[in-house]
Amino acid sequence: MSNILEVKNIEKYYGNKANLTKAIDNISFNVTKGEFVGIMGASGSGKTTLLNCISTIDRVTAGKIVIDGKDITKLKGNHINKFRREELGFIFQDFNLLDTLTSYENIAIALTIQKVNPRQIDEKVKEVAKKLNITDILNKYPYQISGGQKQRVASARAIITNPKLVLADEPTGALDSKSARQLLETFESLNQNLGATILMVTHDAFTASYADRIIFIKDGKIFNELIKGEDTRKQFFEKIIEVQTLLGGDLNDVI
Repeated sequence: MSNILEVKNIEKYYGNKANLTKAIDNISFNVTKGEFVGIMGASGSGKTTLLNCISTIDRVTAGKIVIDGKDITKLKGNHINKFRREELGFIFQDFNLLDTLTSYENIAIALTIQKVNPRQIDEKVKEVAKKLNITDILNKYPYQISGGQKQRVASARAIITNPKLVLADEPTGALDSKSARQLLETFESLNQNLGATILMVTHDAFTASYADRIIFIKDGKIFNELIKGEDTRKQFFEKIIEVQTLLGGDLNDVI
């Protein structure tokens, strides 16, 4: 399988010479097409900074990040905006839906910005809504639907443009256990049935157990890596907990 994401020897510093903080310390890894990868680590470990650099929200100090063959660390200005809009999908903890738009309009907005033909937009929105089981709420506004439904709308919006990479930042953080499970099953469907490549930052072991592979970050470096392989989700979950024990710290804080 080809690599969708290549992170090569990246470093990220904050501050100045008098007070310099190294948030990312020489991290390298690849994500292949169709893979579902989780990133875990304690607060301050560098996992969010890593996601921000991959998402083009932040810039690396050294090293490079290649997405689908394109070195994004060399992109500037409108080229970054265009790349982010067309090649990346985002799923946030707080959904980031626009309250004044219906679910249909929230999903369609990414295609509208790209000036896609209205008939094609309608077809694509209805197709993805059917796959995510949200057809019956397309005409409802965010305040009229549940947290789990909001997150599925956000997921539909993230994949409607067929992005090369979907980035999820604590996607279950604002959900109850039932909604979280439903969303994770949606992620599984996006990954297995639609071939979406997903990179997800999470602190939660249950959420992480849905991924194919987990990269653990500690003090800005890769501490460990787990691959699910033939394990059941329960077995994978138990292995994640074991690594957390090695990392040290409170369960709720780290995983």
